[in-house]
Amino acid sequence: MTSSAPAALPASASVLDLAPVVPVVVLEDAADAVPLARALVAGGLPAIEVTLRTAAALDAIRAIAAEVPGAVVGAGTVISARHVTETVSAGARFLVSPGWTDTLLDAMEASGVPFLPGVSTTSEVVALLERGVTEMKFFPAEAAGGTAYLKALSSPLPQARFCPTGGISPASAPAYLALPNVVCVGGSWMVPGDAIASKDWARVQRLAREASALRG
Repeated sequence: MTSSAPAALPASASVLDLAPVVPVVVLEDAADAVPLARALVAGGLPAIEVTLRTAAALDAIRAIAAEVPGAVVGAGTVISARHVTETVSAGARFLVSPGWTDTLLDAMEASGVPFLPGVSTTSEVVALLERGVTEMKFFPAEAAGGTAYLKALSSPLPQARFCPTGGISPASAPAYLALPNVVCVGGSWMVPGDAIASKDWARVQRLAREASALRG
């Protein structure tokens, strides 16, 4: 497999614009990180969110950053200033949180890398806009109101751009991507646990290619 995406996120670009889908990856074994990332990049999904849900996460981020030049690896489930420091030091090029506080937002802003704070209410969106943040993760997307909720936000808050994550599937993704305030979606259907366990990287690449072709 060859890497064809840019080695890093250009300063003028947004992680939201790299592909219609951001894979949300949970890895139990850091040894799987590089072949998985190569399969995703070859399938057209260069932005990869590695969640901090396992002990292998930091090593996985470190390996992808060092060995997969086509990948733009980020850290997900970032919920503390310590997480920010550790993941950026490991090579994370963007940060994703399921929610936010002023303390966490301050740390993410100071990190020097792009970040997507999580929101699920209008008040949270307005509070972020007040602080100059316009790109956000909408989580948990399906449970928090799905496409109907985001569509309702588009008129009063058109400056907010979202990456909905949580319960999104290949069947529901196009409806999200059709919304004017949704740039991409996050999901894990292209990195199924059984494919990772069996090291079926060809399957991951195929699913990534299908996901990269999704458009609203």
